[in-house]
Amino acid sequence: MINNEAFAKRLQKVIDFYRESASSFAEKIGVQRSSISHILSGRNKPSLDFILKVLSSYPEVELYWLLNGKGIFPVPQNQQKEIVKTASIETLKETKVKTIDRIVIFYKDGSFKSFKE
Repeated sequence: MINNEAFAKRLQKVIDFYRESASSFAEKIGVQRSSISHILSGRNKPSLDFILKVLSSYPEVELYWLLNGKGIFPVPQNQQKEIVKTASIETLKETKVKTIDRIVIFYKDGSFKSFKE
């Protein structure tokens, strides 16, 4: 479960790092300004869609760090991973055969291993 207060501090750190205002940050990730305000104030929890938009717009932000504070921010450019594009439900329905691209195992100490073909 996400700690709202800690998440809000990390989100504010991202906004400050990029020298964005809450309004410009909201515009860049494609959400309403009120969404940012409500998350920063602790009123609302971030949705999965919100988190994916942040990660898509800011590749230096690491998912594990954003969600629970473990890891690093900003991720050095040479360590940035290719951002996974999300598909619409219609696209997924049309897909007949799915193959595994990689498997990631997360350990309680914050480390992880990634296995790719």
